[in-house]
Amino acid sequence: MKILILTFYYKPDLCAGSFRATPFVNALSNLLTLDDKIEVITTMPQRYFSFNQEANEIEEFDNVQIKRIKLPSHHSRFLDQSWAFFHYMAKTLIEVKKKKYDIVFATSSRLFTAFMGALIARNKNIPLYLDIRDIFTDNLSSVLKNKVTRVLIFFLQLIEKYTINSATKINLVSKGFKTYFENINDKVDYSFLTNGIDNEFLNFDFSKSRTNGKIIITYAGNIGEGQGLEKIVPNMALSLGDNYEIRIIGAGGMRNVLEKRLQKCNIGNVKIYDPVDREKLLRFYKNTDYLLLHLNNYDAFKRVLPSKIFEYGATRKPTIAGVSGYAAKFINKYLGHNWLVFEPANIRDFERKFHNFEPGESDIKSFLDRFNRKTLMSLLAKDVIGVVRSFNI
Repeated sequence: MKILILTFYYKPDLCAGSFRATPFVNALSNLLTLDDKIEVITTMPQRYFSFNQEANEIEEFDNVQIKRIKLPSHHSRFLDQSWAFFHYMAKTLIEVKKKKYDIVFATSSRLFTAFMGALIARNKNIPLYLDIRDIFTDNLSSVLKNKVTRVLIFFLQLIEKYTINSATKINLVSKGFKTYFENINDKVDYSFLTNGIDNEFLNFDFSKSRTNGKIIITYAGNIGEGQGLEKIVPNMALSLGDNYEIRIIGAGGMRNVLEKRLQKCNIGNVKIYDPVDREKLLRFYKNTDYLLLHLNNYDAFKRVLPSKIFEYGATRKPTIAGVSGYAAKFINKYLGHNWLVFEPANIRDFERKFHNFEPGESDIKSFLDRFNRKTLMSLLAKDVIGVVRSFNI
């Protein structure tokens, strides 16, 4: 059996795509024999311009070969990212042209890795397994609303339809995506294996020593259009006052906008840090009083299930979450009264709820067991192998 895996991000990159793809490959490797082969085609670490770690272009262990494609430098802007992806796509298509595989597995948040998987699978007449982490066209239509982008979105919807209709099996990381994709193709088999909790978070003591300093609120992750931090953090900082300090750890296309708004309002109780590795991130989480999660107030984001929910949940820290739709329902179901959920970008709703928020101890053992990343990726790997065997019967 030879399996081709397409993922734009992979270890040591710092992002949800990398944190999902890497344990998936490890789980798949453990289930296969040494005679089976897994070929991963990814990119050199490049998620954040301000945080790049070195990695080998070719890495091999057991039955796995990882090939990393070096991309042009980019600064998280749409055109930069588009150019970087097409470079990845062109190099990948050349790499696989004369090779034989039994299945293509593509994990994708921005459609085009999945689209590339569809092109390869159709060309080689082999099954395609899609792992969909986001709805790119839905997000884009929420963010960009003008005549030019309507044409672009129409074109992207054609690509999306082609991609989804090419799949043998599709896994969706959020059940909130189900209706959207079933409207495109209700014949394909869907599964719903979410993101999960990594061992680093399960085996770390996050309890904070008591201090007489400021109350710390920490956000870690991308600072982009999807997070909408510029809409809530300045207002939150002004509302809470100098007894609180908000720490933002990350980078992204909207970081400059956030920084300018903080500067314009002369806000001094917000500190922004560049992305850090996971060892340092764990210490940031340990030394915080609250964690912050926020999605922009666009309709498209009512479908998503942020991977950060699992990471934050494992810390047992009280969490302030500006989310709605499926994410809010998920939090209320699995994480309960230790989380404050408010309407995204709505400072009045935040103030009203935070004033009455009394975090309590919650038993989250069932949450930790149910959403253990290692367990979930093992299930996903078994599912992929099952598709290969069914196809060859």
